[in-house]
Amino acid sequence: MIRSTERILTTHVGSLPRPQDVVDCLFAQDRGEPHETAQFEEVIGRAVEDVVRKQAQVGLDVVSDGEMSKISYATYIRHRLNGFEVGNVPRATPQDLDDYPEYRDRIAAAGATPKYLRPICRGPISVKTLAPVEQDIARLKRAITAAGTARAAGGSDGTRGFITAASPGTIAVFQPNEHYGSHGAYLQALASAMRAEYEAIARSGLLVSIDCPDLGMGRHIRFRGVDDAEFLRNAALQVEALNDALANVPAEQARLHICWGNYEGPHTRDIPLKKVLPILLEAKPAQLLIEAANPRHEHEWELWAETRLPEEKVLVPGVLDTSCNFVEHPELVAQRIVRYAHLVGRDRVIAGTDCGFGTFAGFGAVHPAICWAKMQSLVEGARLATEKLWPRGR
Repeated sequence: MIRSTERILTTHVGSLPRPQDVVDCLFAQDRGEPHETAQFEEVIGRAVEDVVRKQAQVGLDVVSDGEMSKISYATYIRHRLNGFEVGNVPRATPQDLDDYPEYRDRIAAAGATPKYLRPICRGPISVKTLAPVEQDIARLKRAITAAGTARAAGGSDGTRGFITAASPGTIAVFQPNEHYGSHGAYLQALASAMRAEYEAIARSGLLVSIDCPDLGMGRHIRFRGVDDAEFLRNAALQVEALNDALANVPAEQARLHICWGNYEGPHTRDIPLKKVLPILLEAKPAQLLIEAANPRHEHEWELWAETRLPEEKVLVPGVLDTSCNFVEHPELVAQRIVRYAHLVGRDRVIAGTDCGFGTFAGFGAVHPAICWAKMQSLVEGARLATEKLWPRGR
């Protein structure tokens, strides 16, 4: 179990700003254009080494590869699983943006929307290759060692490295199904296929960090036309599929991230955390990374006064907003951390971010340099919170 009895540890959700040469490589790969494997590996490998070094220099405890090899947190699976084709089905926009069409169209015209090919399930799902995840693992481990943080691969102080992976529910919610007869059948096929990726990451000694926006954002995207009860019924199926896929992964080696969409918008259609939380607590991962700093969800910290966090779990609340360029003051970060620590225990809180800083390649609301300034504030805020929670080393 990753927890500290001496100080507040720090981490983030996963994606970080990608350099332009990485973005170019990923889009060429996604379009199926010819590209040199050696050059691709050189570009991605160099970027991973650089981004891990930056995380170490800032002082983060639990680090990632920044998702440098992935064009997005969900559509990357097209290159790793059989059964997907690129289609021309329009991408669904969040329901809250459709409520304000002039704003929606303005941000689209300004280029503030992701650009990538959308996979559609049109055949049986199966594993195409495990080579990409094995390469991700090798790159991250090399970079951790090069950054002088070899302990991050499994140190006694709980500091670790992690690699993100899409949940079966996220893939099902964001990649339309034109092959399977039901949402449940589609989920089962995805769980069976993704199991190998999760197990490969865990087997390496790294943490597998499962992206689950399907449990939050899915409400106002895929399930926007149904009521909350129907959404929650499907959310429970999605957690059941995830648990099945993680059957051979120890709970303490898994993290789960839930969010309501990493974009600046009204978010007035977000389902409250209170409604989703009972289902979320049924998920196997021991660490729960929950969006908690933006103005639509920051108030939900109070839920933990009435909700018991299971003993085997650790809370990783977002204490940085990843959709704006404000750099949170370290004192504010510390206040947010301390709130949670007083409710669930100081040794059961790790300071995190609301979401990623590079959700899609070439797309991110936060300027790269400001991303690192925010991370520095995260680390400093955790230090201040530690002083408040462990006065004079007690």
